[in-house]
Formats: sequence, C-alpha cells, structure tokens
Amino acid sequence: MSPDVSLPPLVEPYPELTVDEVRRYSRHLIIPDVGMTGQKRLKNSKVLVIGAGGLGSPALLYLAAAGVGTLGIIDFDEVDESNLQRQIIHGQSDIGKSKAQSAKESIAEANPFVDVVVHDERLDNDNVMQIFADYDLIVDGTDNFATRYLVNDAAVLLGKPYVWGSIYRFDGQASVFWAEHGPCYRCLYPEPPPPGMVPSCAEGGVLGVLCASIGAVQVNEAIKLLTGIGEPLLGKLLVYDALELEYRKLSVRKDPNCAICGENPTVTELIDYETFCGAVSDEAAEAAVDSTISVRQLESWLDERDRGERDFVLVDVREPNEREINEIPGSLLIPKGEFLSGEALAQLPSDKSAVFYCKSGTRSAEVLAVVKGAGYADAVHVGGGVSAWVSQIDPKQPSY
Repeated sequence: MSPDVSLPPLVEPYPELTVDEVRRYSRHLIIPDVGMTGQKRLKNSKVLVIGAGGLGSPALLYLAAAGVGTLGIIDFDEVDESNLQRQIIHGQSDIGKSKAQSAKESIAEANPFVDVVVHDERLDNDNVMQIFADYDLIVDGTDNFATRYLVNDAAVLLGKPYVWGSIYRFDGQASVFWAEHGPCYRCLYPEPPPPGMVPSCAEGGVLGVLCASIGAVQVNEAIKLLTGIGEPLLGKLLVYDALELEYRKLSVRKDPNCAICGENPTVTELIDYETFCGAVSDEAAEAAVDSTISVRQLESWLDERDRGERDFVLVDVREPNEREINEIPGSLLIPKGEFLSGEALAQLPSDKSAVFYCKSGTRSAEVLAVVKGAGYADAVHVGGGVSAWVSQIDPKQPSY
C-alpha cells in the first residue's frame, strides 16, 4: 500500500461510551474526523508501550488521556532520581519504585477509565511473542539497539504495526513500521551501528523536553492508526532538530532484500539480539579479558601509588562535561575520541602502566583495545567505571 493512502482503522468501535466518558472526551467528539466512532475505537484499543522512561512517560500519559481503553506497560527498571529530569510520569515519591507500577498509578490519576496491564519484567525472546499477541499496536520507547531489533522482528513475525521513536541530546526521530503495508525497522537500519559508536542517552544525555516532542508524535501516530484518520508516518522518517526547531520528513522504502520482511527473508525467527548488536566490539571484549580491575582493586592501587609502591597513570576517557559531575581522584582526562584519532597515545608515558575508566566500562574497553594494539600490553580498565566507584567507594559524589 502506498504510504500516502490512509489505512483502514486498526480497531472496531466499542459498543458505547458512558455519560462520564462523553463528558471527558467531548473535545475529541466535536472533531468531525474523530467523533463518537473514533472515540469508541480508542476505547476498544489495546496498546502496549515498551518502556516507562523518557518516551514512554509522555506517550503513556497522552494515550491514557486520549481514552485508549487498555494500556500495557512493560518495564523492569526502578525510578532513579536522574530519571525525573525527563520522565514526567514519575515523581519524587516514586524514587526506588518499579517504573511500571509508578506509571500505572499516574495513569489511574490521569484517567480512571483506562485499564492498565503491568508487565514488570524485561522484554526478551522468551516473552515478547506472548506479550505482543494481546495488543493491537506497539509503541516502542526503548533506548537500546538490541531491544529495538527484537521489537521489530517480533512485530513483523506477528503482523503487528508499531510506532518507533528515538532521542539523543537535541535530536529525535519517529516512524511507523508495519511490514504488511510498508517498511520495517530493518529496512531503515539493516545493521546496528558498530559497538561504541553511538552513545546511549545515559552516556550522551538528552534534553528533557525532547522526550515530550517525540513521545507526542508517537501518540499522534498511534491515534491515527487506531482510528483510521490522516496519513501515518508509514514509509516516512520524521527527523527533529530541537536546537534549530526544524522538522524534516524523509522517505523510507521497503527493502526487497530486507532480512526479515524482504522477498527472501533470512531471519525467520527471533535471534540472539545481544550478540547481533554487541555491547562492545569484539576487539574491546578481547582486550578486556584478564585486563579488567574492580573499583576495590583500583582503590588499593591508588593507596599503593600514594605510598610509592606502584606507579601508573589513571586516565578518564569521558567527556569534559561528565568530569564536572564526578571523577576518580588522581586521574587525567583524555577523552575517548582522542584515542580513536591516535593523538592521545603521545600523552601516555612509556615508563608507566595505564589504567582507564569511563562511566560504566564500555568506552574504556574500546580505548583499551586501541592502546593494546599500540603496544601497551599491560594496560587495564576499570569494570563498572566511575559509576561503580561512586556507589562502592565514594557515595558522597553525585551519580548520573
């Protein structure tokens, strides 16, 4: 089907609205394109939102406010203080609580007519097909590539449409994927980026309000699909630049050679997505074998260095703005990019061993691969990075 042709409604109308529901949704009912029939379709809809985080927060609140009858929430994480800068479905009193449960409570306050189904678990190969089967539409608010490919492949295999969104710093993207009528996520991104090339929001940050912009677009597309109004972002990629306040729409074609929805698919069942995407490159994983120390070991080494019993250089490979938040004392800042370009190697002393750390251990492992390749065979990195240092050694420092 051409992406410029409206799709039929995804859901049949519910038999009736109550008097209270008519009052609540009156601003929808007086829109001719929505009307009573469209609102009944929303009431009869079952939508699963994956993640109650940055994108899931506005998506869940607006789907609930719009009158979607059944909302599923899948999230295994707990609310952390650093979430509150953007995850508006949670509040101060929710810190430490299950995100899925916290979201359910907020939805109950926003719209008591919505039936909320909590999936307080990690989405994986073992449960995804069973969970997806109960819903008409999936809204993907995940923040990692392994889960994105899992969501896409499960949706294609089940014939389910889903609305995808992505955020990073000031940039956002959104699209609708439905292999029966257009491209899937693999048509747009056949392969994940090389490990370590694309930082996560936890590493690179995200402007809080960007989540609202992209989350609202996702809900807009969900409503259009459920009610059959307008032209969905099927076969289109919306790209948003918050700094320039610029939206662009790019065409996405269905790839006849797509691994899962193409003419001769090679992916016919769920695969090992962690291996497919890789947390770190093979080189980094190999370099880290027998070359990873714990923060407890590092603390001991630093004490020995202070006593003159051990000599090494401790290198922070994060970005300067991250170092302003916290640091491991006695370290030198050389960002990862300077190692990848080769210019940082000249700053390493040849007569000392080197210890590298980042936020969590991913970037430092990539740097370790570079320096070992350059001949620094005794270099090591700190597993868990500065996050582990703060939680286990120096809790007076802030985490992020």
